[in-house]
Amino acid sequence: ETATQAFDCPLIEMTQNLTKENGFKQFTKEPCNTPQSSDTLYSNTNSPSDSSVKPLCNAASETKSQCINGVKYVSSAGEVLECGWGAFTPSCLQFFNTPKGILCFLCVASFLQGMTVNGFINTVITSIERRFDLRSYQSGLIASSYDIAACVCLTFVSYFGGNGHKPQWLGWGVLIMGLGSIVFTLPHFVTSQYEVHFTEDIGMCSSNQSMQCAESVSTLSNYRFVFMLGQFLHGIGATPLYTLGVTYLDENVKSNYSPVYIAIFYTAAILGPAAGYLVGGMFLNIYTEIGRQIDLTPDHSLWVGAWWIGFLGAGAAALLTAIPILGYPHRLPGSQRYIVMRVSEAHQLKDGSHETASDPDFGKTVKDLPRSVLLLLKNPTFIFLCLAGATEATLIAGMSTFGPKFLESQFSLSASEAATLFGYLVVPAGGVGTFLGGFIVNKFKLRCSGIIKLCLLCTVTSLLAIFIFFIQCPNMPMAGVTQGYERSILKSSLNLTAACNTECGCLRETYSPVCGSDGILYYSPCHAGCKKFSVLDSGKKVYHNCSCILENGPAGSAQARAGKCTSSCDRRNLLLCFMFVVIFFTFLSSIPALTATLRCVSDRQKSFALGIQWIVVRTLGSIPGPIAFGSMIDLSCLVWQDQCGEQGSCYVYQNFAMSRYTLIAGVVYKVAGTVFFLLACLLYKPPPPESQPGSSAALENGKCDLQENKSPLQTQAAA
Repeated sequence: ETATQAFDCPLIEMTQNLTKENGFKQFTKEPCNTPQSSDTLYSNTNSPSDSSVKPLCNAASETKSQCINGVKYVSSAGEVLECGWGAFTPSCLQFFNTPKGILCFLCVASFLQGMTVNGFINTVITSIERRFDLRSYQSGLIASSYDIAACVCLTFVSYFGGNGHKPQWLGWGVLIMGLGSIVFTLPHFVTSQYEVHFTEDIGMCSSNQSMQCAESVSTLSNYRFVFMLGQFLHGIGATPLYTLGVTYLDENVKSNYSPVYIAIFYTAAILGPAAGYLVGGMFLNIYTEIGRQIDLTPDHSLWVGAWWIGFLGAGAAALLTAIPILGYPHRLPGSQRYIVMRVSEAHQLKDGSHETASDPDFGKTVKDLPRSVLLLLKNPTFIFLCLAGATEATLIAGMSTFGPKFLESQFSLSASEAATLFGYLVVPAGGVGTFLGGFIVNKFKLRCSGIIKLCLLCTVTSLLAIFIFFIQCPNMPMAGVTQGYERSILKSSLNLTAACNTECGCLRETYSPVCGSDGILYYSPCHAGCKKFSVLDSGKKVYHNCSCILENGPAGSAQARAGKCTSSCDRRNLLLCFMFVVIFFTFLSSIPALTATLRCVSDRQKSFALGIQWIVVRTLGSIPGPIAFGSMIDLSCLVWQDQCGEQGSCYVYQNFAMSRYTLIAGVVYKVAGTVFFLLACLLYKPPPPESQPGSSAALENGKCDLQENKSPLQTQAAA
């Protein structure tokens, strides 16, 4: 069947409506006797899976029609749009060959990516620091390696992948991401077993304590390069996911539904880290050397949980998820009609150079790459949306990496408890905020300008809420660190030795905090002057005859229990509530900001625009974010690990300084984000009304009125 239209001559409409398999009602026209010229565009709808009405029209008369302004019709005759691998395309697989099908598999992939990169890694960061003697800035560098790899690949992937077979790029990316998770676990298997160097006698008050310096102290930190390699593979594999995956969804659904599909996709990516925090926290309660009996408990400062189990499971799941994604066609059946229905909201440049991107052949060769970059750089709305995304990404990356450590210090929690609590914050705040942002855009049918205003409102709200970091929980009193022994005034910054423990020969290398019956935290049982211990039925140790602990009761009541003192901070709930608000409104603006980016550029530049945006976001945000936050948190350290003269990870942080640094960073970046969203809104120049159809809703329903010599001609398409 051939549908033909000629807008430069009278047409005779056939009385019979031909209904295609895809639901379109198609009016077949009989063309006039004008010979076809080289300026004529035509196509045959021979493929049963083709879902567009492709008219035959004279190119010279295109400017007279508002309906086809900016749209090029490309023949899809002979296309194979079946789901499968090569010649293996069983009919049972075609059930998944729909937007909902690919959305399901992409959600699984984004869930695994979020759970691994933003969940497991951030959850186990403290355990990895302890196991491999890393400092915070080194662990921040490991976290940033993901974004460094992504920046290197983004230009190549988004430019060539955007004009190539997107599912193939996506599938291979997920496969590489799975390999990265497996590589990340290698240090656990290639190193010797974790040795605590802690016995019953060491840590108690005695005069003959000694500890031999192990050679591994100075070499374990070199395994950070293996972690960085795993993160590099994570970054390479995830690069197509959030560029080509988003545009593949956007191209294969109605433009009104696109924000909802993208929101579901990103909600899965948000729920991934939340699951990573929860599941990772559970794994941290299992000792890293599975099957080995040890007297330590998860509350002990030397405990290292099974950080590596989650990466193995996520890696295997990613390898399996890549298989169905590789089987999808380059576009889904029925997607062509949405290209015809789409309304352009691209920013209009004064010199009109934005029209270059509407050419179907634009962007297919390397020589078009400089022009593509130039077009995006000349788009001020796109540039400021990128900068706003970078400011938000800095806070998200920094807080997601060190958020559990912040809660651990503020509320005196163990690493697993802090990770679980942070997961409880991220699940509802991030997940609901992400989905709700896409839903609002769809519900109110916001156009590009309205979407940017919504982002501005969310950023201002989160800016006001971030001032909650003026409030912090005070440090638990710690003898020799925050106060002197026997409640005396601390004369120096750090003095762990006092008259009550001078004869004990306490080792600085042995950090095993105990909470005294006087409510004061001590560096170790030795520093508390404890000479005996007993084990309760619950497995908890209780230390007795502690000479440094003031007796508040009868003689012999001076004792201590293993672990940190429980925080009684009355501001805890208030701090958590406002942290929830900050996270919620930060993620509420994420999908609207992404939708605005897709709409302010031309259709053929969407994938490349997302690639450039991710480069800016990672270069200015995600990469320096964890490194800057790690260095900032290091500044608030009170007690460093001391291993044979080598400075290791931090044991104790100053809560006041940590909160102030977080507040300063939050206010600076949120104010910058507000300014960038405001400039993006003010400088946005939408297409003039005369260049668009009379009603965008009409175009979405496939209806458009065309006039030629005052004779109406209507082409209807009912979805």
